[in-house]
Amino acid sequence: MKFNRRRFITVLTVAVGLGAAGLYHSYGPAADPVARPVDPRGPLSDSERSAIEIFERVSPSVVQVAARGAANPFINDDVLGSSGTGFVWDTNGHVVTNDHVVQNASVVAVRFSSGEVAQADVVGLAPNYDLAVLRVRNPKRLPPPVAIGSSAELKVGQAAYAIGNPFGLDQSLTSGIISALKRRLPTSGGREIANVIQTDAAINPGNSGGPLLDSAGRLIGVTTAIISPSGSNAGIGFAIPVDVVNRIVPQLIHSGRVPTPGIGIVAANETVATRFGVEGVIVVRTAPGSPAERGGLRGVDAATGTLGDVIVEINGKPVRRLTDLTDEIELTGVGRTVRLSVRRGSQTRAVEMEVIDISRS
Repeated sequence: MKFNRRRFITVLTVAVGLGAAGLYHSYGPAADPVARPVDPRGPLSDSERSAIEIFERVSPSVVQVAARGAANPFINDDVLGSSGTGFVWDTNGHVVTNDHVVQNASVVAVRFSSGEVAQADVVGLAPNYDLAVLRVRNPKRLPPPVAIGSSAELKVGQAAYAIGNPFGLDQSLTSGIISALKRRLPTSGGREIANVIQTDAAINPGNSGGPLLDSAGRLIGVTTAIISPSGSNAGIGFAIPVDVVNRIVPQLIHSGRVPTPGIGIVAANETVATRFGVEGVIVVRTAPGSPAERGGLRGVDAATGTLGDVIVEINGKPVRRLTDLTDEIELTGVGRTVRLSVRRGSQTRAVEMEVIDISRS
């Protein structure tokens, strides 16, 4: 049969028209629009109830911290000021935040979850721990302090919650897990914070100084830094462990500063120790008049590049890296004595020396 193109198109057009007409008439006239009924939901999961309870209980005690060198602390200007997070520490109006949030500030203010804004004074700074304590001036009503937990008992994989003000978006809750423990974090004070908590709970600029909480709503750390090529959350955030915070903050409240325990040495970094195949802390030089100098420690011979002393043990504990040494010195405290095992060449000797506050020397 010869194909008749005109007849085919006519038939097709009629068929489509009939189909469309049938389709239209099958629905009938449009009904008045009405809202669809709401389907009832089941009960919240245990994890949802836990997160809600933590936020409702702790968030009133989390504040926005703004610092400036001018009169108005709430102008959003990264050059003239900084903004972060803090939390209520005690019933005396003390708020804990990061040192880098308020350093060099002449004006500091806090905003509570209620919307109340109050001026605050800097009570003390600890750059070596990236911690600062503020005191709020005449708050109308102070929220309860955040409950304190312990970082010594933490396990990788347990839940972690962060409350803060990322990008100025106040009262934001993020959750995740503890990704790692015993990280080391350099600070602006030139030292390292040991046993730092790593978490994948979203931490962004503005979260600094906020609380990291466990599933009981207890403080386990103070959020302080992220690793991110873009500057935003990449799933690697860090928090100062609460056991350090609970040791440093009372000292800042009492005296406004924290002693820096030491013995008066300049140590080589771990890369140098690895290059020499040394396990321990290489003494580069000793400070004049320091306990290390008085104890006879010898640094590297600059003329020949020959190693001097290597500290391999402190108070009976092995020293494999600098934090092994500094952690034990800090635990010993200023005014007390540490026992060192020092290797020079093939000989190892024991020496005792006093721990001093090297920030005053």
